[in-house]
Amino acid sequence: MTHRTCLAVILAAGEGTRMKSAWPKVLHKIGGLEMVGHVTSAASAAGADGLALVVGNGAEQVRDFIESRPVNGTRPDIFVQAERLGTAHAVLAAREAIARGYDDVLVVFGDHPLLDPAVLLDARTRLAEGAAVAVLGFRPPVPTGYGRLIEEGGRLVAIREEKDCSEEEKKIAFCNSGVMAIAGKHALALLDEVGDDNAKGEFYLTDIVGIANRQGLLVVAGEAGNESAMGINNRVELAEAEAVWQRRMRKEAMLSGVTLIAPETVFFSHDTEIGPDTVVEPNVWFGPGVRIAAGVRIHAFSHLEGAAVESGATVGPFARLRPGAEILQKAKIGNFCEVKNSRIESGAKVPHLSYIGDATVGAGANIGAGTITCNYDGFNKHRTEIGAGAFIGTNSALVAPITIGAGAYVASGSVLTEDLAADALAFGRARQASYEGRGKALREKLAAEKAAKQAKG
Repeated sequence: MTHRTCLAVILAAGEGTRMKSAWPKVLHKIGGLEMVGHVTSAASAAGADGLALVVGNGAEQVRDFIESRPVNGTRPDIFVQAERLGTAHAVLAAREAIARGYDDVLVVFGDHPLLDPAVLLDARTRLAEGAAVAVLGFRPPVPTGYGRLIEEGGRLVAIREEKDCSEEEKKIAFCNSGVMAIAGKHALALLDEVGDDNAKGEFYLTDIVGIANRQGLLVVAGEAGNESAMGINNRVELAEAEAVWQRRMRKEAMLSGVTLIAPETVFFSHDTEIGPDTVVEPNVWFGPGVRIAAGVRIHAFSHLEGAAVESGATVGPFARLRPGAEILQKAKIGNFCEVKNSRIESGAKVPHLSYIGDATVGAGANIGAGTITCNYDGFNKHRTEIGAGAFIGTNSALVAPITIGAGAYVASGSVLTEDLAADALAFGRARQASYEGRGKALREKLAAEKAAKQAKG
C-alpha cells in the first residue's frame, strides 16, 4: 500500500466505576503496561502518524501517563470530552486533529488492549481501495447484546442494535466491535451529520454507516478475531485479557527459541526481552524492564524486574533481581539472593542467602552465604566496590561506602567498616571467649525461671 497519512483517535473517556477503582479504566494494566498504552502501540504499528487521545474522567491521570510515553518520538494530542454525549461526540472532541487532513482516520478504544495491528492495517487497505468507511466486526460465541452488521452484496448497509433487530437479523453472528476506519476526506462531513434523535439523546458513531450509504459512499466490513475485539469493563475481564496476552507472549518466546519448561507458570511484561537458548524454569516472574541474553538459565521461583542478564549466567532458584541489577557473562546468582542496582561482573558468584545492593562485584569474585552490603544509613545510599577475584567469607557485613581490593580475602563473620587493600586479609570479628560449665549453668537458670512463671499460672 502506498504510504497514506493516518490519524488514530483513541477514545479513553471510560470511567473506572465498573472496575471498582479510583483509577480511570484505561490505566489498568495488562502485562505491566496500561491498557491505553497497548492501544497506542497497536495504532503506531498500524502506521498512525498522529494520535489523538480523547479523555474524560481522570483526564489528568491519563494525560500524565500519555505524556510520559511518547509514541514514535511524538506526544499524542489530548482532547477532553467534557460531557459524555456518545461515541460520535467523543470523536468530534478531536475535531482539530481530524481537520488537519489525514488520509485515514482510525477510531479505536482505550480499553481494547488486545487489539491486533493487522486488523487496523486491513481496515486502512479497505480505505485505500475506495471505501469511505470500514467497520471492524467479529463473531462472538454468544452475539446477544451486540449490534449486528447488516451486509448486502459485499457492502455494509447498517449497524443494527439488538433491540432494533428483527428476529431474522438477531440470527446474524457478525457483530460490531466498535473499531472503525474513515477516509479522512469524508470524516468530518460524516460526523457532523450524526444527530441525537434517539432515546438517549446521544450522538452515535455507528450512524455514519447509514449516512455514508445515503450519500452513495462505499461502506465495508472487515473481520477481527474475538480477542482483538475484547473490551475490558471489570476486573474479571481484565484477568481474562491478561491470560490471553500472557499466552501470546509465551508462544512468541518459545517460537523464538526460548525454552519454557512450564509455560503456564511463567509471566512476562510488555517489554521483556529474552534471547534464544535461554531456559526458564517454572514459576518465574518478569517485571518491566528485563533483558535476558541468549543462553541464560533462570531457575524456578525467581522474580526479575529492571534487570539485565548476559549470556551464560544463571539466576536462582528463589532469586530476586531488582532494578539496576546487571548480571554479566557466566556470573551466578544463587538461591535466596537479592541484587539491587549492582553490577555482578563476569564469572562472579553470589551463590546463596545474600543481599547485594548498590555494589560492584568484580570478575571472578566469590560472595559467601549470608553476606550483605550495608548500603543504607537511614538517609542515603552508599556503594560497595568489590575487586576482581576477591573472596568474601560467609556471614559478612560490608558497611558502605567501602572498597574491597582485588584478590582480597575477608574472613567469615566479619563486619568491615574500612577499605581493604588488594590481596589483603581482614578479620572484622570479636575474639571468641569460652567459659567451662557456664552453658549448663545458663540452661538450668533459664529452665528454673520458665518453671517459676508457669507455676504462677
